[in-house]
Amino acid sequence: QGGGSAVIDMENMDDTSGSSFEDMGEMHQRMKEEEEEEAEGEAGAGEEEDGEFLGMKGLRGQLGRQVADQMWQAGKRQASRAFSLYANIDILRPYFDVEPAQVRARLLESMIPVKMINFPQKIAGELYGPLMLVFTLVAILLHGMKTSDTIIREGTLMGTAIGTCFGYWLGVSSFMYFLAYLCNAQITMVQMLSLLGYGLFGHCITLFITYNIHFHSLFYIFWLVVGGLSTLRMVAVLVSRTVGHTQRLILCGTLAALHMLFLLYLHFAYHKVVEGILDTLEGPNMPPFQRVARDIPVVSNAVLNTTAKAIALTL
Repeated sequence: QGGGSAVIDMENMDDTSGSSFEDMGEMHQRMKEEEEEEAEGEAGAGEEEDGEFLGMKGLRGQLGRQVADQMWQAGKRQASRAFSLYANIDILRPYFDVEPAQVRARLLESMIPVKMINFPQKIAGELYGPLMLVFTLVAILLHGMKTSDTIIREGTLMGTAIGTCFGYWLGVSSFMYFLAYLCNAQITMVQMLSLLGYGLFGHCITLFITYNIHFHSLFYIFWLVVGGLSTLRMVAVLVSRTVGHTQRLILCGTLAALHMLFLLYLHFAYHKVVEGILDTLEGPNMPPFQRVARDIPVVSNAVLNTTAKAIALTL
């Protein structure tokens, strides 16, 4: 019995050992499966993280493109607004918004010198009157070219007249504004254009009368009286806006000399200069060659008769 029980115990031990081995194998297999599942889970998580990273990258790129487009549109709007600002006619409207009665009053005031120079005199900040006076001066110059002995060839001389008048108005105004800046005069560029433009009213009166009445003595009278009054008006206004005797002398002396000499140039030298320019550009003023029937002079007839008689006697 003792031997049989030992055999049974060994069998039981063998059965238990087999079952334990089987359990260990199953546990090992389960551990492998769990490790594989964990690895697969980690791989899936890594792929999800990569996808999220790529999605964030794409979102950032899209946001960057949107920001760049918005910046471009904003810059484009600002540029178009800047160009339209300079191209808009409403900017110039305040400089030309003036009544005819005001222009007439300012034309009369341009011939009357001011007496009070202790405080700055008022200058009209509009350009309608000066611009019309410049165009009027152009028309007077063209009229003077037609009434004089100047021969107009191949079109009109409007371009030369416009260049002369606008060149004087804009050029001298710019130069005087620069000089006024150096002399610490209280005047703006628009005020200088207005002041010099209204000062051309005396030039228009003088040239219109002297182009139709050709007397040099009459011109000198108008040059001193009419041109002198308009020049004194501008000088008095500049004196009232300038501090310092030296600055006043430089500024006002330069303006008076340029204004009075320009009137002399328009009356005496403008036509000759234009004729010289035309001769230089178009050649000398020579009439075209034409065949015209002319009578034979008496002397030529006598010579021919004498020659014919001599030939007849010889024969």
